[in-house]
Formats: sequence, C-alpha cells, structure tokens
Amino acid sequence: MRSKRILFMLVFFSFLVRPTLPLTQDSASARLSPEARNAEAQIPPNPEDESRRRLEQDMAKKANQERQEKLKKDTDKLFALATELKHYVDKSNENTLSLDVVKKAEEIEKLARSVKDKMKAGY
Repeated sequence: MRSKRILFMLVFFSFLVRPTLPLTQDSASARLSPEARNAEAQIPPNPEDESRRRLEQDMAKKANQERQEKLKKDTDKLFALATELKHYVDKSNENTLSLDVVKKAEEIEKLARSVKDKMKAGY
C-alpha cells in the first residue's frame, strides 16, 4: 500500500514539474486565422536567405565529407598500428616486453581517442 502511495506521488509530482514545451511553428500557425495563414504562405522567400541556406548546406556537406575522409585515413592507420603491435607481441616472450610494444600501444590509444572524438563530432 505504501509503495502505491509513493508511486502515485512520484507520478503526480512529475506532472507538476514537467517542463513546458516551446511553441512550434505548426502550433503557432494553427492559432492564426485562415486569412493570416494564407498571407503567410504567399510571402515569397528572400533570395538572399535561400542562397545563404544553400551555402550553409554546401559548407556542412563539405565539412562532413572531409571529416569522413580523415576518419577513413585514421582508421587505416589504426589498423596498421594494431597489426604492427601484434607482430611485436608475437616476437616477444613471457620474459621480455619491448619498449616498442608499450610505445605502439600508447600511439594506438591516442589515435583511437582521436577517431572516437571525430565520430562524436559528427553527431
């Protein structure tokens, strides 16, 4: 019984504390009169705004392509470094651990973080 009461209180307070949603363009235009909506729809787009929008889209697309190319290059390098690390580890035995192995592992870790950050930047 007590858990039901706590659950009810949590639900009740979640409705009280719930953030208000901003008005969207659709809900704002729904409040306009039909004449005002028609007038709003008939306004021609500004050519400067359209060209700026296209320019921004082109710049974003180019930046995304460059980021993708860097990711491919870095992952190829990461693969090569991992392969080198495997060869170093295969050559070592349980009694020796080469300094090259540690340096290669650190280089891989640094590059992997860089790739991860570049991937996150795309989202």
